[in-house]
Amino acid sequence: MSNSDTETSDQLTHREEQLALEVRALRAEVERMNNHRFIRLHDSLYKLGLFQLYRGLAFGLGSVLGATILVSWLIYMLGSIDFIPVLGDWANQIIDEIQVLPPEQ
Repeated sequence: MSNSDTETSDQLTHREEQLALEVRALRAEVERMNNHRFIRLHDSLYKLGLFQLYRGLAFGLGSVLGATILVSWLIYMLGSIDFIPVLGDWANQIIDEIQVLPPEQ
């Protein structure tokens, strides 16, 4: 066996070892990903449905709270611009309409 044949077989052995290490690392990552809570949560239709229900409730609550905060801020800002002639009158009309209680039935 010549010197170049030994180097080639050593290079192949080194490449095979590197490939084996990479495959082991890949398997470890796939196992870690399969054990992740997000993946385990979606392995059952019941768990997925419950998760989506909670997600929808949280989204709805966040939307309502966000809209409430935004509207109250807008009304506050409209109430503070009464010194501008045209906008102040318009803002006062809007505030008056909001504050009017609906008639009792």
